[in-house]
Amino acid sequence: MRQSLTRRLPYTPQQLFELVGDVERYPQFVPWITTLTTWNRREAGEGVTTFDAQAHVRFAIIHERFITRVTLNAAALAVDVALISGPFTRLENHWRFAADGEGTSLSFEIDFEFGSRRLERILAANSAYAVARLVGCFEDRAAALYQ
Repeated sequence: MRQSLTRRLPYTPQQLFELVGDVERYPQFVPWITTLTTWNRREAGEGVTTFDAQAHVRFAIIHERFITRVTLNAAALAVDVALISGPFTRLENHWRFAADGEGTSLSFEIDFEFGSRRLERILAANSAYAVARLVGCFEDRAAALYQ
């Protein structure tokens, strides 16, 4: 299942890249992420950092834990996330930040598939709403930090 969303926001690409890249703080402003830990941080090239992250998620009746590999590419202003383990058979998401006049065009894309048909049915009906709500959490956080 693939969903994407683009928003124009009145912040710099660098501000939004840093906000999305600061995954350890997600539990402070994404209500369904209850805990998030990171480890194995390393430089993967000039301006590219990777690390692993484990998130505990509580969303409606879903209580799951999953581990991802996060790649921060400062030069490209890109954040990419790929599944290591969890209830998904596939999970990737991509954040892009491009200057757009006085602000930034934020682009978010997620592609996922659950291993459980029950979870897949639940999320399929609500995936567009969930993506909009997730991006909205980042918009609200940016407004709190940068205005």
